[in-house]
Amino acid sequence: MKLFVGLGNPGTKYAGNRHNIGFMAMDRIAADHGFTPWKKAFKGLVSEGRLGDARVLLLKPETFMNLSGQAVQSAMAFHKTALEDVVVFHDELDLAPGKMRLKQGGGHAGHNGLRSIHACVGEAYGRVRLGIGHPGHKDAVANYVLHDFAKADQDWLDDLLRGLSDGAEALAAGDGPKFSNAVALRTAPPRPSTGQARPEGKTPRKPPEPKPVKPEAAPETDSRSALQKLADRFR
Repeated sequence: MKLFVGLGNPGTKYAGNRHNIGFMAMDRIAADHGFTPWKKAFKGLVSEGRLGDARVLLLKPETFMNLSGQAVQSAMAFHKTALEDVVVFHDELDLAPGKMRLKQGGGHAGHNGLRSIHACVGEAYGRVRLGIGHPGHKDAVANYVLHDFAKADQDWLDDLLRGLSDGAEALAAGDGPKFSNAVALRTAPPRPSTGQARPEGKTPRKPPEPKPVKPEAAPETDSRSALQKLADRFR
């Protein structure tokens, strides 16, 4: 059993917050891949289904962000899930909005949800780091993550969530590069190959027209008689 965990805070008050992008990812995967309806379990909400050949449990902890590890530990213990089969989806201040990075193990970088998971189960789980950008000053971080995404963010946010769903089967199969590529195809699709556009207001130069060539004059007809020609030669 694979365990995908989306981090966030419970309740409608926080539903649209930047801090809840992990919850949003779980909701998109569940809806797109025909998972079971959400139900309460393991101090959170869970939905179960299959991604390719893998059985996957989606978990949204309802312990609030700072105690996320309790829900993860409870679900892992019940399903006897190995730590390497756990993937946590979370917001990442140090990535530009819409960017995604996949990581296995490592520190929590001050993220309170990851800090709690570290304390409860260890650090060797996978992470899907979802860029939300940085407000510019550390004192503004708490207010920033606990506010809703702006309207201007909706396009890139939708592309990112679709990409996560597109690549979910590859992620469950342990194919990180394929998962990352599926996300990139949504968030940074390749541009069609086209000719270079002509700068506005400029028209191409016409090639110079060839100068007309004057036809050679036809030789004049000699109207002299043979006797006159002979006489002229000896003048």
